[in-house]
This record gives sequence, C-alpha cells and structure tokens, in this order.
Amino acid sequence: MRLAGRAALAGAVIALAMTQAVGQTVTGYTPVTDAQIQRPDPAEWLSWRRTLDSWGYSPLDEINRESVSGLRMVWARPLPPGHQEGTALMHDGTIFFSGPADTIEAIDARSGQMIWQYKRQLPEDIGDYLPVYDTTRNVALYGNLVIGNSADDHVYALDARTGELVWETEVLDYRTGAKQSSGPIIAEGLAITGRSCEPEGGPAACVITAHDALTGKLVWSTPIIAQGDDPNEATWGGVPLEDRQQVGAWMLASYDPELGLIYMGTSVSAPAPKISLAGNDYSYLYHNSTLALDVTTGEIRWHYQHLVDQWDMDHTFPRMLVDQQAMPDPAEVAWMAPDLEPGRTYKTLTGVPGKTGVVYTLDRETGKFLWARPTVRQNFVESIDGASGRVTVNPATVPTEYGRSYDICPGPTGGANYPAGSYSPLTTSLFMPMQATCAQMIALDPSQGDVGTYGVSNRIAIDPEAEGLLGVLYALDTVTGHTRWIHRQRAGMQSVIATGGGLVFAGDAGGWLKAFDQATGEVLWQMNLGSSITGYPSTFMLDGHQYLAVSTGLWLSDSFTPELTHGRQNTLFVFALPEAGIGAKGPERAFVAARGAAGFESPDLANANFARNASEGVFSAAQAEAGRQVYQQSCAACHGSNFAGSGGVPPVAGAAFKAKWQGRSVGDLFAYIRDTMPVGAGHTLGDANYLAVTAYLLEANDYPAGTALDTDEALLKAIGID
Repeated sequence: MRLAGRAALAGAVIALAMTQAVGQTVTGYTPVTDAQIQRPDPAEWLSWRRTLDSWGYSPLDEINRESVSGLRMVWARPLPPGHQEGTALMHDGTIFFSGPADTIEAIDARSGQMIWQYKRQLPEDIGDYLPVYDTTRNVALYGNLVIGNSADDHVYALDARTGELVWETEVLDYRTGAKQSSGPIIAEGLAITGRSCEPEGGPAACVITAHDALTGKLVWSTPIIAQGDDPNEATWGGVPLEDRQQVGAWMLASYDPELGLIYMGTSVSAPAPKISLAGNDYSYLYHNSTLALDVTTGEIRWHYQHLVDQWDMDHTFPRMLVDQQAMPDPAEVAWMAPDLEPGRTYKTLTGVPGKTGVVYTLDRETGKFLWARPTVRQNFVESIDGASGRVTVNPATVPTEYGRSYDICPGPTGGANYPAGSYSPLTTSLFMPMQATCAQMIALDPSQGDVGTYGVSNRIAIDPEAEGLLGVLYALDTVTGHTRWIHRQRAGMQSVIATGGGLVFAGDAGGWLKAFDQATGEVLWQMNLGSSITGYPSTFMLDGHQYLAVSTGLWLSDSFTPELTHGRQNTLFVFALPEAGIGAKGPERAFVAARGAAGFESPDLANANFARNASEGVFSAAQAEAGRQVYQQSCAACHGSNFAGSGGVPPVAGAAFKAKWQGRSVGDLFAYIRDTMPVGAGHTLGDANYLAVTAYLLEANDYPAGTALDTDEALLKAIGID
C-alpha cells in the first residue's frame, strides 16, 4: 500500500506512473458518510444500486406514469472505449462515472461537461493473463474519496474533488488470475470487494476482502473455497487444495446494518463438471452459494447452496434485502418451507441470484430456506426440500461421462446474468431482466489435452419454446410469489431500476430505453439510443427536477439476434422532463492536453531518432499471417479485406497509412490499434493479437518480413515507420 502525502517525491512518482488526471476541481463537494450511504437522500445516487439492500429503487416520482410521455434527452456524453457496464453515481451535482479499463470521470450533472478524468495506466501484459479485463461496473463514494477496483487487482482511492490518486493497495498479483470487474460497496467504513479468479491463481485468488476506505489498509480477507479448518473442507472430496479453483464473487454485495451482515454470491468451480473433480457425490462449497459474512471480521456466519453446478451457472447476482411477510401461493410456488408463519414479517433475502432464473427467498438472519420458484424455463432444479432447503438437481443435467451431449435450460449465459433487477415497495414486486436460452453441453475429458477453464463445450441458442423471443422482463410479487406480468421481446433485456413514479426503466440490447408501468407491464414511453444499453441506470434530482441516466456500449451476447442493427458506442445519456430545461453551460474548464494519446502527436521527422526502421524487417512472416487471421475476423468488417475502408472508415494501407504513420514508431501504431480497436472494444483481443495485426498492417504496406516483433513496448517505440 502507498499513501499519498508521505513524501512529495513519492506522491509525484505515483501520479506520473499510475494516473492521468485531467481537468478542473469539483466545487461544493461535501464528504459522504456511512449514515448517508445507509440512508441516502432520495435526490442522490450514492451506491451501485442506490441503497445497500440492492433494490435498484428510487422514491423520486416527478417522472411518473402520467408525465413520462414528455421525457426527453438533456445531454449525452461519449465514454472511453472498451466493455462498458458503468453506473452513474451522483452527489452534490456531480456525476462520478466508472468507464472501461479504470477510466473514471467526474461530470457536471446539469450540463454533461467533464470536470476531471482519471485514467489508470494498466500493465501492458494484462490481457495475457485476464480475459475481458476492462469491465468496470461501478465505483463507490466515501468521505472525499472515489474508491474503485482496478483491472490489475488493486483497490484504490481518488480525491473526489481533483481526481488525483490518494492511496492504492494491491489485493493480489493480477498474473495469478484474480480479476475485478465490479467495484466496492462501502459498509461501516470498509470497502468490500469480490473478484473472479482464474485457475492459475488456485484457492488463494478466490477471496472476498475488506479494506479501510480511508487508508486502503486490509482489514480482512475471507477465502470462498472451503479449506483447512473450515468445517466444509470435506465437501471437496479430497481434491488437493491447489486444484480447487475458480470459485469467485465477481458481482457486488448487499449489506444489512442492523444485523451487521454482508451478503454475497459465488460462482462455479473449475473445471465445472464434477466428474473432473471428485465426482458427483460432493457439493464443493462454497460454489454457487449465498454467503452471509460478519462485516467486522469477514467470518462466514451462514451459507446456502443454490445448485451443485456442472455447467457454469454462476449464482453471483444481487441479493435484495426486504422486510416482508412470506405467504407463497401454492398454485405458483413450487417449493416452500412447511413452517412458514402467517402474518409474520421476516427479514428476507430475495431475488434471482443465479443464471437458472430461479427466485429464492431466504431468512437473512439465519439462512433458512423460505420458498423458491422458477421463472424462465429451467431444467436444473428438480425439487427443493422445504424443511432443509436442500436442492435436488435434475439427474438428466448431471454429466456422468465425457463426450456425451446434455440439454440444459437456461444456457450458461443465463437466464439471469450481470444485468441487475430491481424491487419496488409500491407493488412488493421484483422486476428481473432475463434471457430465454438453452444449450447443448459436453463435458470434456481433461486427459485429452487442454479443455479450457471450465472443461466444457457448449452450443447456446434461444430457447426453442420462446418462439425467437430472447428478452424477458419478469415481474413477480415477492410476498406471494405470484407472477404479476411478463414482457417478452426479440432483443435481450438489460438492467432495470424502479421508481416512486410507478415506473420500471429498462434497457435492451437493441438500444431501446423503455418505461414500463410497474402494475401492468405496459410500455408507456420508449426511445432508441443507437447502441445496446449495457450500463446500470440511475436517477437523481437537481434544482427540484428528476433526471434519469443510462449508458450504452457493446453487449457480448449479440450473436443471438444478429439481425438487430445497432452501434457499439459507449455513451452516457441523461433525460428529464421539459421543465428541467436543456442547454446548461457547465463549469468553465481550461483546455488540458491529454497525455499519452498514441498516434496524435505531430511527428518531428527531422529529429526522429530510431534504433531501427520498419524497412529493415522488424516482424516475422508468422506474425503477419497470425495478424491476417485476426484482421479478417475483427477488423475487415469496417476497414475492408482490401484495407480500403468505407463510409468514413479510413484506409489502413497505401498513401493514407503513410501520411498518418510515417515518422512515428511501430510502438505508436501498436498502442493505437490496441487502445481503440475494434471500435468501442479496445484492449479486448490480447496484446499478442494486437501485435500480430500490427505486423500484418506493416506487411500490407510493403514493409518486409524479418525478425519477430517483441511485446516490449520500449523496443517497439525504438522502431521507426520510414
């Protein structure tokens, strides 16, 4: 851990090496307290789902069933490239937005004008160790700090007023496979975070951690693979500790301040088929479970396992904490406890925690099972014993041999997945965005060679019974389990929020933002934003008027509906009613040149001093051939197989290439391709593939093959494009 202020020189070195903070200072910012986070002002959105109970609900009601028809865009702001699933937090008139690859922006909420930007400098080889590492779902606010999880497995804090780095703490070495795609929640002054964990990290990478939010000091770290003196160690059936892998907690926790308990969900093991571990007679705790942890110590107080998982059906999604009666209707609820007490108000934990789409309601004080029922078609859970809560898995979905095909519904993309649902106290209803999918799955024999992380092969498609309609928005009463309404559509559903105006705002993969009536499911307003709505919506109030913030980007499951034409642009949109007005100027901001933007510096041809030139043979023929394959798959759709481009897409060969790149370095070309391509999805192909495309473009521009390019960016910077 490094703390700012220990020495001026140390602070300067940190700022130079790790951050690019560009812009002005946030004014009028007041420190955020635990009390505010636990009971937030309705006008603000201080945490990922606004409140720590994960409801995704705002009591604001200026935008309501009657007024929503007048909703209009107030401003839009482009976001950095990459996998965009961010959340707009709002405090004291400033939005703090978590963009891809640890790019955080402070934005004037009235005008959309950027106040400051922080861009973390990530290791160049991070893509070699972590797949899709650039997702950043949220940051957290505490005191005068903005706190995030970095792609390279640090927890770090910025000054909310300036964007400058205050502290950072390494959680684990990213090269061990620990990946953080979600930011922290703040509970009792602690930044609580989880992570996914690639197999090479073993059980040490699979931990939930708490750091002091003001200093970054580690307070506790809890392993989520049972081991050592954990009483559930035996559930691994003697699998050696180093072979217990992948059980992660890659979404966010909920918190009950009264009970002092953190609630977090976990994922599948690797490999997923249990015949590749100790067999199907063991439960492998704590995979696919809900964990209740003591906020002070990290001790696991209770756990509930939702599924012994064979096929990557993670149960990591938000747990909603609701005080309510439990009166499930036997006509709709398949499984319930026999001793439910009529009229009793339970402290429940409810929602759809996993990809199966099954709703579970538990007593969050004890972990006792109360009731559960399916939503979208599923064939995993055959039954649940009401008294014990023990889940019996459908044997037809359990692999007993390698190479055989098993039919499952939903497929391993869900059902439910990272798009978050919401709960509304107005209707005691859960609103859950899901996809209707099924899959043919095969367990792969590890003795036959590399079988990948999960050891499975899959063919995923839209559920044949869904008549081509992938997206499902499911509304369900959390007291009775009764289905209130179901909305089905072709495009996949994305995250939702509910409001005091009786509305549910939901985005979809086709770019449509829709306002649904909570009570009936009727679509009352809609607008297409041009790209998939991949971020988490939020709503807030400024100057007496309610605003709605949503963000767009690239959806990774677009292959299900290839005919839906839309962009991949990362953009933050803000809406309001006409009374709020548009055209706010925003804070005055002096121009500050962004540093390190590859490909935009004017080359000094007269003073270029390179150790080698591209004409001397600086890439290998094998690299260029590998680059050809990557280009055809990921680049040719825009730039053309003949490199000519079209419709405003520039050529990447010939005079246009020479005019742009002559006098620059091969390192500049490599960095530009890596950071910006494919459009809206930079840093997604891995450095080796980006280096290969660099070689292929050099070959396409008549530079000769020779010795292979090296991934060392300093060496690449020493090669001139002559």
